[in-house]
Amino acid sequence: MKKVRIGSGSAYWGDMLDPAVELVKNGDIGYIGFDHLAELTMALLQRAKTKDPTTGYIPDIIPWMKAILPTCAEKGITVISNGGGANPEAGGDEVVKLAKDLNLAGLKVGVVVGDDIFGKLDEMRAKGIKFKNMDTGEEDINRIRDKIVAANAYVGADSIIEALQEGAKVIVAGRVSDNALYVGPLMYEFGWSFNNPDWDLIGAAITVGHIIECAECCTGGMSNMWKVAPRLWDIGFPIAEVYENGDAIITKTPNSGGLVNQWTIKEHLIYEVHDPSNYLMPDGIADFTALKLEEIGKDQVRVTNMKGKQRPSELKVCIGYRDGFIGEGQVFFPWPDAYEKAKKGAETVRERLKKVNLDAEELRVDYIGINTLHGEVAPEPTSELNEVGLRVVAKTKTKEEAEKVRREVTHLWTIGSVGSSFGVPLPIRPVVSLWPTLVPREEVPTRAIIKEVR
Repeated sequence: MKKVRIGSGSAYWGDMLDPAVELVKNGDIGYIGFDHLAELTMALLQRAKTKDPTTGYIPDIIPWMKAILPTCAEKGITVISNGGGANPEAGGDEVVKLAKDLNLAGLKVGVVVGDDIFGKLDEMRAKGIKFKNMDTGEEDINRIRDKIVAANAYVGADSIIEALQEGAKVIVAGRVSDNALYVGPLMYEFGWSFNNPDWDLIGAAITVGHIIECAECCTGGMSNMWKVAPRLWDIGFPIAEVYENGDAIITKTPNSGGLVNQWTIKEHLIYEVHDPSNYLMPDGIADFTALKLEEIGKDQVRVTNMKGKQRPSELKVCIGYRDGFIGEGQVFFPWPDAYEKAKKGAETVRERLKKVNLDAEELRVDYIGINTLHGEVAPEPTSELNEVGLRVVAKTKTKEEAEKVRREVTHLWTIGSVGSSFGVPLPIRPVVSLWPTLVPREEVPTRAIIKEVR
């Protein structure tokens, strides 16, 4: 039975490079996918593109491609990345230049475009599309229209498949869904089609993509297996060996650190999943409730009985918009009475903020070491603590109001308790907020542009 081996080369913008290099050298893979994007990354990249039209892609893709392309070309490995971000054409052009420098003449680079709907928002609104906020229920984007900096639809594997059919060995995409990086090559290799779909097989491809899309997060990273996972500093990235009937074996780079077992797979199966029976993706709906996991060897888990349903008629869209500023300050207090000192510091800062008439939309006070992660449910400490940090942060409409918070917290250096200590004051940060919404699929046509290295 025909099989395809796909590796996952990254989980985010800034991930480790050496496990990906090891994967292409020793993973015996035919494809490697690179996920570089998160929900608001597109807004940050769009702002960069606004300042400089030649940017907007993930800068990592250039050193990453430089490190792996010679080996990939030698071994015939196809590279698929969503590192094009807000400007996949510019990212693709840079990859072509790099490949030319590496003497890879004839290499075809596919660029997937069409997910960016920022410039079409008003045209769509004229058709009656309102972009209802999925979280808050707000009916349309009137309130934020002038503040929008990015709008990208999560698109599927259609144009990845198109690029592969055109002979592309490197594909640079924008906001394709994370698992579409893996759905695309599986559908291409096995001839699965949206025109005559077997939704269980496409559901299997989505499930496999979901398992490996965050790379080290299914090989022992960010895991309850952290006590027993060996050599996490040398963690191996995952490999999915997928068969034509949809079954798969999940493993990792030979002789690497980390581990693969049923628990590491289960952990990632439920990651970012609200309804395990309806995992909605642009390529289909995966149903995780019937699948079976079987440990068949060291670092080998077989996944079978994966199911799927017809793909949704609407695509998710993430709209990023300017939403004020963050002002923040931190001070640390030592033993003895560290917690009492921190609470006294919080009271002092609150009164100072009243005195300077802070106009804040939100004000938050955390005690680092006590409730920063657990919030209001954290119990009060029952013993003396060596040290406690005080974090005061406010969200404001203007940069000037945010600056008040930063300045007033620093005053604890002179009006706080004895022994208070802090580092460099944190800079004021602009806020880009997320407006999640839906758009009819037919409003977001994508296409593949093929560029050949000469």
